[in-house]
Amino acid sequence: MKKRYITGYAGLRALAVIGVILYHLDPDHFGGGYLGVPVFLVLTGYLVTDQIMAAYRNQGYFDIKSFYQRRFKRLYPPLIAMLWLTSAYIVLFQRNLLNKLYQIVASNLLGVYNWWQIFNGQSYFERFDNNESPFTHLWTMAIDWQFYLLWPLVMVLLVKFAKKRRNIFWVLVGLSVLSALEMALLFRPGQDTSRIYYGTDTRFFSLGLGSAMAVRWPFEELDNRFTQKDGVIFNWTGLATLFGMLLIIFSPLMNAQTAFPYYGGMFIFSFFVTVFAAVIAAPVGIWNRLMTNPVFNWLGSRSYEIYLYQFPVMIFFESRVSDLADHVTLYRVTEIVLILLISEITYRLFEKRRYTSEGIRYSLTKLFHWPVKLSKNWLKTAAFFLVFLIGSSGIIFSPLAKADNKDGALIKTINDNSKQQAEMNKKALESIKSSRKAAKKSSSKKSKQTSKAKTKSKTTKSKSGGKKVNQEFEKYGISQADLQAAQKLQVTAIGDSVMASSSDILHQLLPHAVIDATVSRQADVAPQLLQSYAQKGELQDNVLIGLGTNGPFTDDEVKQIMQIVGPKRQLFWINVVVPTRSWQNQVNQQLQALTKKYKNLTVIDWYGYAHSQSSWFYDDKAHPNNVGQNYYSTYIVKEMVRTSGSN
Repeated sequence: MKKRYITGYAGLRALAVIGVILYHLDPDHFGGGYLGVPVFLVLTGYLVTDQIMAAYRNQGYFDIKSFYQRRFKRLYPPLIAMLWLTSAYIVLFQRNLLNKLYQIVASNLLGVYNWWQIFNGQSYFERFDNNESPFTHLWTMAIDWQFYLLWPLVMVLLVKFAKKRRNIFWVLVGLSVLSALEMALLFRPGQDTSRIYYGTDTRFFSLGLGSAMAVRWPFEELDNRFTQKDGVIFNWTGLATLFGMLLIIFSPLMNAQTAFPYYGGMFIFSFFVTVFAAVIAAPVGIWNRLMTNPVFNWLGSRSYEIYLYQFPVMIFFESRVSDLADHVTLYRVTEIVLILLISEITYRLFEKRRYTSEGIRYSLTKLFHWPVKLSKNWLKTAAFFLVFLIGSSGIIFSPLAKADNKDGALIKTINDNSKQQAEMNKKALESIKSSRKAAKKSSSKKSKQTSKAKTKSKTTKSKSGGKKVNQEFEKYGISQADLQAAQKLQVTAIGDSVMASSSDILHQLLPHAVIDATVSRQADVAPQLLQSYAQKGELQDNVLIGLGTNGPFTDDEVKQIMQIVGPKRQLFWINVVVPTRSWQNQVNQQLQALTKKYKNLTVIDWYGYAHSQSSWFYDDKAHPNNVGQNYYSTYIVKEMVRTSGSN
């Protein structure tokens, strides 16, 4: 049988892995980089299905056992090495990640890690989850393994019952469309998208389109099918599809937490990748040559190892530095160098050298042979064995490990606050409506003036000795006068997990506040949320925004927000403390500059107030702990009351 290897696919893999790494390093500037994953899936679908169909054409059957063995030998050793090496690092340096380690390793070895993430509520997009996992990215490996395991069986059934290639092709296209429709139907704006992002069923369309291409575009039948004139057509087709791919990748519509990717964006991109892959596979045209060069070949051949180690390197490295925002370029380059170095070592160990059970047994015998003869091979075996022992100890005893108390406290606080949010907001809206009805009864100017006079009188009285409220918060730097004034402040608040962690305290200090805060949120969803409140007549005179922890925002997003808020409302925007992320300074400088453009925008300088108070934060240096949550909430309220009182 003719060997099927398309050199240009190494270039496509290289571009895909570069995109994924850039996305994980800087999701704001490379927001479409996550689309490298559909590239991998399309190629997997094409190459596996082409191999199956070729076997049926040439032999009349497909050797499933041999296929499984080849996949296992190629992919499992580097995966096992990564799992054990990462586990060993966790045991030695980051034991807060031991919790559920055995489940993570087991689900990865069984190829079901993506479903484990779904059932355990693991968000792909919240970069500030406490105990951020170095294994998060392995969901794609799980989808690959499920495809390798099940797809040969599916194709056997299709070949048997659908018979004709045309029928098989349309069945695969139909399944791909159904997968894309399921993704669209399951998407809920404003909710975490991890279920549809991780799901094998909702991601199948990329694999399905690649598989459909293999049926209609079998590689071994392409040699004599086309002329040089066809090559010109392929050249222009390749250029058009590549342009379409780049347009989608760099489109602001493709932010992974907005609607468009799930309403067909990723499906359209996968279609473009499929066409581009078909053009590269064609024996005429320029694209296979253009995608083949030493750099692409090097990156493409090591793309699996690079993908495996990118996230552990980023997570572990960034957990060791506290000033990433001040040295962005230096640290990013360092991370990339480490990823490539570790990947190259792994590639040489497992790709260049195939290990057998006999070889492993021989190495272990030499390791424990006395007297010891120090040699290169002995030292290498000893290092392997040490990593295996340390990693195994962490995996075996991880059921005894409990979640870090501080981390568990934050997660519990956010979850509890999220459950209470709807009920607290309902009470706040009822209270606001009641106060508005009371205000309407005083319709004449005279009654309004009288009402104002009474209000001033009551305020003066409360300041001089009326019933005090929330006295326990005075020790956090807020006066009783500000606490009293906050009781009547009507607020609509939109925030991320930082605000969500303190929403219970904010509700206590601001009983007339509607707080909509959740994990993973970025500024791009704020216009939609604010518009929804405005349409329901629930957008209050004071709007509070706590966004920027998960990434910066664009001028257009701010413009949309300000248009919805309007000139008569006061907008308060809390700046960020997030020294472990590159965008901290960018967000804060951007906000400060916007105050010159928008007169009704006030920046609450949480960074200036808290960035030097390390004892107020959890280990992620972004989320206030149980003490910091009080300082966070009282400082926000104090600034809002003072600004509102001066207007």
